[in-house]
Amino acid sequence: MNKGLVGLKHKVEEIYLRTRLGVTAIMVAGTLAGCGSETQALGSTDADAQIQVGPRPYFLVADMDDGDLKSQLEQCSEGPFYTTDFSIGHRGAPLQFPEHTRESYVAAARMGAGILECDVTFTQDKELVCRHSQCDLHTTTNILAVPELAAKCSVPFTPADPASGAKAEVKCCTSDITLAEFKTLKGKMDAGNPEATTIEEYLDATPNWRTDLYASRGTLLSHKESIALFQSLGAKMTPELKSPAVTMPFDGFSQQDYARKLIQEYEDAGVPADDVWAQSFNLADVKYWLANTPEFGKQAIYLDDRYSIDGFDPNNPVTFEPSMQQLAADGVKIIAPPLWMLVTLDPDNQIVPSEYAKSAKAAGLDIITWTLERSGPLVTGGGWYYQSVTEVTNNDGDALALLDVLVKEVGVIGVFSDWPGTVTYYASCMGMPASR
Repeated sequence: MNKGLVGLKHKVEEIYLRTRLGVTAIMVAGTLAGCGSETQALGSTDADAQIQVGPRPYFLVADMDDGDLKSQLEQCSEGPFYTTDFSIGHRGAPLQFPEHTRESYVAAARMGAGILECDVTFTQDKELVCRHSQCDLHTTTNILAVPELAAKCSVPFTPADPASGAKAEVKCCTSDITLAEFKTLKGKMDAGNPEATTIEEYLDATPNWRTDLYASRGTLLSHKESIALFQSLGAKMTPELKSPAVTMPFDGFSQQDYARKLIQEYEDAGVPADDVWAQSFNLADVKYWLANTPEFGKQAIYLDDRYSIDGFDPNNPVTFEPSMQQLAADGVKIIAPPLWMLVTLDPDNQIVPSEYAKSAKAAGLDIITWTLERSGPLVTGGGWYYQSVTEVTNNDGDALALLDVLVKEVGVIGVFSDWPGTVTYYASCMGMPASR
């Protein structure tokens, strides 16, 4: 594990332990008394003076319920803010920028995300590219507006039929086109209108709490290009090997070839293994990296989607299969569940760690979580990502209240966010180590 993340882990553990002992970490002498000290963050540099978190965190702080946490965060309003590995750009900064585009990644780095994510899938000619899903081009790019490429989609666009109630149908995959064709597309905000009777209606579907203001020229990237961009931005990297939507092997390209090629492109670019956190929902991929590329495998992330298994209960360890202890025995070091799996409500309706979180910590697993700032307005309870704490979620500032529990009570070492500036603001205020 690289020195920057080790320092971050130690800082999180310090905050976690102080909180568990009943001492408010943010009041401890020597940590960020007013968030203005030049020595608040180990490793911060003059370059960090360029970090701009934008207005979003200030809006969230102002929207918080009154209390000690709000008061402390208000004291940090003038910064300084700095790049930290605790702040992870989830597909860049897709709250306002088209995901997995150059523009989205640059925005995330400018907001202090020390780690950037390229979700990795492959094209028809078996080249790796950054997309959240192999078959999301119809919602994340302008492919339907390019007739010669739209014709190659696995399921060409069929308009909705209001009379019968039939929804619009379409499926466009990276494996339908070559890398050269992929590179001619433009990224857009991820959305599609299932009621659309025309392509134009289908593409014009961005949720009203997002924006198309920065969606005019989303530059798509190959995986190799993302590596070069992240290097130029001074960012570390967390590629996710996406589950194929095609039968594997694909034209002789096996799942193992796919997993190996992802790592090979970092090796070819000379990226140190300590700067890469490969991720997968497929535990077999993580085990492959551990066995075949151990320098990269040692900090591979198991993305946990066991919530999709019937009977799974994050507050009943008996339902965890495999168990946390088995994952650790298999060599897994880092686990990454969604936000809601890590917390629950106690009898007093206070947010506290779930049994899942306690079991992961007891097994010696580090925890990263996803995804802050992906739920839109929280006034109605926060939706899927807040489902375990819906009863106490009623304003946008509650995102920071949840983040505080995740740090001080759960002890997470990193948080994916659709607006990294929010996590950067919090991490800078709490004196977490700067990226190195």
